[in-house]
Amino acid sequence: MLKLRVIPTLLYCDFTLVKGVRFDGARVVGSPMQAVQVYNLRNVDELCFFDISATAESRGPDLALIDELADRCFMPLTVGGGVTTTEDIGALLSVGADKVAVNSALFSRPELLRSAADRFGVQCMVAVVDTRRSRQGSPTVWSHNATVDTGLEPAHWAAHLCANGAGEILLQSADHDGVMNGYDLETITAVRDAVSIPVIASGGAGTFDHMVDAVKIARADAVAAASMFHFTEQTPMEAKHYLAAHGIPTRM
Repeated sequence: MLKLRVIPTLLYCDFTLVKGVRFDGARVVGSPMQAVQVYNLRNVDELCFFDISATAESRGPDLALIDELADRCFMPLTVGGGVTTTEDIGALLSVGADKVAVNSALFSRPELLRSAADRFGVQCMVAVVDTRRSRQGSPTVWSHNATVDTGLEPAHWAAHLCANGAGEILLQSADHDGVMNGYDLETITAVRDAVSIPVIASGGAGTFDHMVDAVKIARADAVAAASMFHFTEQTPMEAKHYLAAHGIPTRM
């Protein structure tokens, strides 16, 4: 079994880091560079950085910012937001991103993932799958920061992405986002069953036990969290020690 990764997530909007609830609203939580430096000291496994305003503003990634952050980031860095072309992906990789996350563009440009994977390698391609549940309780895939319902079933869409060049799936539950009541274990399990690539669970982590459940029950390959690291005293290193104590191999 590969060692589990614990991945803090940073959301960037209007020159600062923010964190909302269920993809709605935004509380300012600090500066990107300060957060990177803190996580350097805490020896986290990876870091995800998403520019959540880029797609809404119809602009590309802020390459100057990513270049600056990557110079100070001593861990693998995944960057997303505003990525619509292979040129965007190549530019992000050239300024220091280790992986590039793509979401909304995959619906309007279905060839993007395969083209980028062929050019840069599947190891640097992260396909983001945002989900919400209907009133009947069934999850569907949403795009554009979880504002547009595509009607697609998450496991089927994830399988399509896996077959078309994704190196891993970042599965985010908009319903659980920021609530800190646990991951959407049912959807994670369904997606995990449908793909042969790593699945990162995101949305809902509030305790270390939630992470244990994501791994032991839903078989996630990595766990991402934002609110629990921003708003509680819990740290990624403490999470790894707790996971290891519950029989889950982690990188110390």
